[in-house]
Amino acid sequence: MTTASSTSSTSSTFSASGTSSTSGTSGTATPAPAAPVGAPRRFGSLGPVGLVLAGGISVQFGGALAVTLMPRAGALGVVTLRLLAAAIVLLVVCRPRLRGHSRADWGTVLAFGIAMGAMNGLFYEAVARIPLGPAVTLEVLGPLTLSVLASRRAINAVWAGLALLGVFLLGGGGFSDLDPIGVGFALGAGAMWAVYILFSARTGRRFPQADGLALAMAVAALLFLPLGIASAGTRLLNPTTVALGSAVALLSSVLPYTLELLALRRLPASTFAILMSLEPAIAATAGFLILGQSLSWTEAAAITLVIAASIGAVRTQVGRGRARVEPAPEA
Repeated sequence: MTTASSTSSTSSTFSASGTSSTSGTSGTATPAPAAPVGAPRRFGSLGPVGLVLAGGISVQFGGALAVTLMPRAGALGVVTLRLLAAAIVLLVVCRPRLRGHSRADWGTVLAFGIAMGAMNGLFYEAVARIPLGPAVTLEVLGPLTLSVLASRRAINAVWAGLALLGVFLLGGGGFSDLDPIGVGFALGAGAMWAVYILFSARTGRRFPQADGLALAMAVAALLFLPLGIASAGTRLLNPTTVALGSAVALLSSVLPYTLELLALRRLPASTFAILMSLEPAIAATAGFLILGQSLSWTEAAAITLVIAASIGAVRTQVGRGRARVEPAPEA
């Protein structure tokens, strides 16, 4: 993904297969991109894996808070407040340039915004019908599928399969007792999540820092504003509802999307997608702390499987990266 304009032009990019390639060089190891100035540098010091984990914790606790807001504004109203508040914050902080971008750049950010809005809308429609844990469990199938399709290494399919087993255990071994409409919304959100991962990486390559994210968030907010007004009406103007919606926006949109965008500059899409399998475990923790949802032994075992798969994926990627940068033996 392209780094900020103040960084080196030899930046790390990711191919469609999710493997690393180098922009502007050939036959050399991919260097780690210099961190952008300001907040992205501080976030970047966490490392790409730390960025993904921090984003996952933020988004799931924000999702649990959003569930408590549903009675006030409904699913579409919550999505509208979340996207609108997040767009305002990002546009003010990033102040993205509107000039100097190609038609392909704008097409990418438009697709990113549509995927982001659809992902949010479908997910909140799901949690309005089924519990948070199963909804996230079904949603994460999208990134898991992406990890298998994007990776060319058989070992990553093994890690994805192990995580998939944990995902189904976390769902109690099946989802037949859940509202089928809610299940459909969750699966749709998972598909949009996979599309979001791909276009987040492409947007980061085309726009400096978080400029593309800010513009895409504005696109998503504008698309959902008429839906939110039609669904919630004047309830969107209630001060308490606005405050809670803004908190959800910060936890579920501004922080995690920024962290994930920065992480995707240094992390292949396949590894990132498998790391997303941690989301059901984080959601279960958030549900326990905020919504009073307890874990069974089966669910605890499922979380263990998911974490083991994620650690395996990270170790595989780290080992692969070390192999790339090791100097060739002298003749």
